[in-house]
Amino acid sequence: MQAVVTLAGEGTRMLPWSRGLRKEFLPLYDQGSNSEPVLKPVAHLVVEALASAGADRVTIVVQPKDAGFVQNYFSVDHGFLHRHRRTPDRLVETREFYRTLDRVQFSFASQPSAAGFGDAVLRSQGAVGANPFFLHAGDGVVLEPHRGAALRAMGRIREGEDLDAVLLVRHVEDPRKYGVIEGLPERAVGPYRRLRVTAMVEKPSHPKTHWAATAVYAFGPKLYPALEAVRREERPRELELTDGIRYILAHGGRVAALALTPRTGIWRSVGSPDGYARALVQTRNLALRAHRRRAND
Repeated sequence: MQAVVTLAGEGTRMLPWSRGLRKEFLPLYDQGSNSEPVLKPVAHLVVEALASAGADRVTIVVQPKDAGFVQNYFSVDHGFLHRHRRTPDRLVETREFYRTLDRVQFSFASQPSAAGFGDAVLRSQGAVGANPFFLHAGDGVVLEPHRGAALRAMGRIREGEDLDAVLLVRHVEDPRKYGVIEGLPERAVGPYRRLRVTAMVEKPSHPKTHWAATAVYAFGPKLYPALEAVRREERPRELELTDGIRYILAHGGRVAALALTPRTGIWRSVGSPDGYARALVQTRNLALRAHRRRAND
């Protein structure tokens, strides 16, 4: 299964910190292999979730200035392991991540300038081709009981029903800041509520629902032609992913959404200072609780 991860935004909401630094590499807590809390970059957690869901080829979309750093992070460095061989306890998580990297083939696509989320995704077309793929923004994570569970559910129904897209959504108090979907209830998928998506609007002034898209998707091959058509016909200054989904729906495409609940998972983005603070505190609490449970077993 192919996957695309976007790391190409400017991160202006995180200035001045993000001047020259990528928000996707901000650290969050996770439960380590020995149950101790550890710190991992957000993009690291994203790749682990995709690999857990069956992705074995990952295309990362980056700005040219960040390409070297990102490629180095997602490469196995045997020299690093050798230099620190006298402190093997400190290498446990690195070795575990390297095992993940050994199972995944990486490619990289360049977005020279910030021209929208849809434009960033379109840059990955050369690597993905006409194959179905997962899409995951690099600056957010799903905090769930089992990593990659939502992605696995999305991939199963997309493939099993030959859907054009499956979105992961959540209920929000103020939908005006998000891509908002309208839809009709369908039969649940395991613990996930399911909707048949009938419309999607980016940052609506008067939203008709409170269902906001997270930045996690499973797509069939129609997305790239849809984005190209929007660019050709509408010539937007910034090409949004919502434009492509809207085009698919307008031309008879079949789109579903799975809804997160507190039982199945929580979406956390690090794209703003407050968002990062919430994600850091919540992941620390989750890692500490898991450590205490393990210690008491």
